[in-house]
This record gives sequence, C-alpha cells and structure tokens, in this order.
Amino acid sequence: MQLAAVTANINDIIKQIDGVVWGWVMIGLILAAGIWLTVRSRLVQVLHLGKALKFMVQNEEDGVGEVTSFGALCTALSATIGTGNIVGVATAVCAGGPGALFWMLVAAFFGMATKYAEGLLAVKYREDKGNGHFLGGPFYYIEKGMGRGWKWLAKLFALFGTLAGIMGIGTITQINGITTAAEGFFDPEKAGVAFSLGGMHYTWTTVIAGAVVTLCAGLVIIGGIKRIAKVSEIVVPFMAIFYVLFALIILITHVTQLPAAVALVVKSAFDVRAVGGAIAGLSIKIAMQKGIGRGIFSNEAGLGSAPIASAAAKTNDPVRQGLVTMTGTFIDTIVICTMTGLSIVLTGAWNPQVTGAALEGVQVTTYAWQNGLPWDPRISGFVLMMCLAFFAFTTILGWDYYSERCLEYLAGKHTGLIRLFRWLYIAVVFVGPYLTVEAVWNIADVFNGLMAFPNLIALLALSGVVARETKAYQQRQKMQKDVARLVR
Repeated sequence: MQLAAVTANINDIIKQIDGVVWGWVMIGLILAAGIWLTVRSRLVQVLHLGKALKFMVQNEEDGVGEVTSFGALCTALSATIGTGNIVGVATAVCAGGPGALFWMLVAAFFGMATKYAEGLLAVKYREDKGNGHFLGGPFYYIEKGMGRGWKWLAKLFALFGTLAGIMGIGTITQINGITTAAEGFFDPEKAGVAFSLGGMHYTWTTVIAGAVVTLCAGLVIIGGIKRIAKVSEIVVPFMAIFYVLFALIILITHVTQLPAAVALVVKSAFDVRAVGGAIAGLSIKIAMQKGIGRGIFSNEAGLGSAPIASAAAKTNDPVRQGLVTMTGTFIDTIVICTMTGLSIVLTGAWNPQVTGAALEGVQVTTYAWQNGLPWDPRISGFVLMMCLAFFAFTTILGWDYYSERCLEYLAGKHTGLIRLFRWLYIAVVFVGPYLTVEAVWNIADVFNGLMAFPNLIALLALSGVVARETKAYQQRQKMQKDVARLVR
C-alpha cells in the first residue's frame, strides 16, 4: 500500500514538472521563434513551398552525405508521424473544442519556418566523420555556430535527446500503443491470457504483437541509418498516403457538411463558448493551448529532432535541405492532422452529446472512422488499428536514430557504446508492453520538451545566419534565371 502511495506521489511530481516544461512559456517561445524566423526567412513557407515539395522528391545527383534528401526527410517523418496524428489531435479537439484545430494549423504555419531554419543550420554546421558518415544537428550548430563556449549547451541538448529516445518517446509508449490497439481489436475481452505479472494479466495478442514488432524493429535498427532510411522511404509514404486516402473518403462522403465544419473550427477558435453546451465554459485560451501544444508535439518544430536526420542528407546546399525539411511539418500537421481533425469534427466524435459518452484518445478517432466511413465499422476499426501500428512502429525507428546520434556526439569515438545502446533500445522495446505507461509518457514528454530550450536559444542566436543564407540563395536563383533568359 505504501509502495502504491509513493508511486502515485512520484507520478504527480512528474506530471507537475511536465506541466511546467510544456506550459505557456515553452509554447510561447516556440511560437515566437517561428514568427521571428518567418520574418528573417522572408516568408519562406509561403513563397517557396512549391519548390520545397519539388526538391522533396528530386535528389541532388552530386550531393554529399549518407542518405538521399528524401531518405533523410522520411527518417524525420518516421518519428514525427506517429500516435500524435491520431490520438494527439483527438485529445486537443476534445479538450479545447474544434477551435483547437485552427490553432494547431497556426502553429504549423510558423513551425514550417522553424523547421526550415533547423534543416539549413544542420547541413551548414554538420561534420564529415569519414567513410561517408556525417553527423549534425542542434549540438553542432550550437557548438560551431554559437562558439565552443556554448558546448555545454550542446551537450545538454544531446543528453536530453538520448534520454527522450530511450526513456519512452521512441520505445515504451510506442510499443504499448501497438499492443493495446492489437488487443483492442483481436481480443477486447482479454480472454486469451498468456500470463499474469504483479496482478496484471497479459494476453497472447499482446505477447505475439510485442515480439513481432520488437523483431522487426531490431532487424532495421541494427542496420543503422542507411537501413532505417531505406525502410522509412518505403513505409512512411505508404502509411501517410494510406491514412490520408481513408480520411479523404470521410471528407468526400460528408462534403455537404464540410463548409459548416470548417466554419465551426474557425468560429470556435475565437469564441469557443459559441459552439454549444457540449463544451460550455471552455475558453479561447484552452483552445489555443491545446491546439498549439499538440501541434508542436506532433510535428516537433523547434524541438531539434528533425535536423539530426537532415544532417545526413546527400546535399551541397543548406538552404535546399532546409526547404526539404520544412515539408515535414506541412505533411505531418497541415495535411495529416487536418484530415484527422476534420473527420472528428464532421462526425461529432468530439462531442459527448453526439457520441452519448465522453470519449478519450484513440476512442475519438475510432468513433469518427467507424461512423464516417461508408462500410462495416469493424473494417474501419481494423484499418485505423493498422495505421496506428505503422505510425508507432516508424516512430520507434526514427527515435532510435535521433538518440543514437545524440549519444554519438556525447561519446565521441567510443563506437562500442553506440552498439550497446542499440541492443539496450531493442530490449526496452521488448519489455515495453509490460510496463506502466502513464509515468513513462510524462517522463518522455519532459525530456522531449527539454530538448527544445537549447535548440530555441541556438535558432534565435543564429537567425542572422539563416537570413544571410536565404538571401544569398535567392540571389543565386535570380542570377541563374537571368543567365537562362540571356541564353534563350
């Protein structure tokens, strides 16, 4: 009984720390950095989005790096497109009303400029370690861009990044999401108990699903960045297109209700109380906090994770890779999260008056898909379960890469430590289904948030570098157009 009380107290303390880390100060800093970088980059997310989408699939033939630009982007997307796109959006809309979706998109818009700056700086300050191996990310643009006097801040970021990966954001929480979804579909009554541990009963579905995912993840992770990138290049586009396709079916079959749903999102973003008694008492403040906070958590703009993958890209142009990196936020939030949010609003899944009960997390999106897709609800539930499984699986791969690279910066030439870390990471994935998730989620959330502080300091300090590189790139582009015009 005393142990339970101590555990509860520890969980409460971790929750309070999480609340402070991901409070208004953090959200305000990330949003302010995005606005400032939008100004310094001259509205790059508006004026160069088309070019960025073109570069996304058009690799540089003579570029220097470890993996293609598309491979680096897919590696980053493998970590960002995850349970947040399905569960996080649902949580935000339920807690903050439909207006949360509007503020999520606002955060994503400015977050694109942040991601652009992160990708640019990652390539500019990366290091060639020899044998085609490149290492870069916030730790190097802090140390090399801000000066060696700031190396302590770089090490702090790397430490937080390593702990964020191994402590749950890429391991325990993700494997738990997969096994829980599988059990909820194949054995919701928990009839097939395989064993009991500490008063908890674990089904054969959990055991088998956990073992299969661990084996698949291990086979990829042991192969390093090149294998992770290869798998991501196949799985990430497939799962994103697959998910968007089914979400589009919901929008198309409810197209007559779509204008009203969009109007509700915009209206409730500025007057939440106007949407009815179902969420009476909510304020614009809550809609903003939930929408912006969950948007940042989903696309990771400002956290400093994506530039670690960007640094491995085969490219000779930091600005070009910055543009490619920027498309990650566009795909993750402006496309996928919007699809999820609109399907939830269209079907009324967020509203207890419609569903008959206050749904939470994945239940909300499940209700939207089962009631929004024009076929048997069980088929819809299976499709969503598979999407959740793929999203979580790729997050396991992406965060292994991030945490490995952070550890490599800290460990230097001690490559044996990296190999040991890989096996430890796989072991944590294996035991993940049998661990308590709540505390792990909060711990991972804290480390994930702490990564942002060193990164944001560097982004603001180096915003002048971003501005100069962007201006020089635009001048080169103009000169090339002028030369091409003269030749014609």
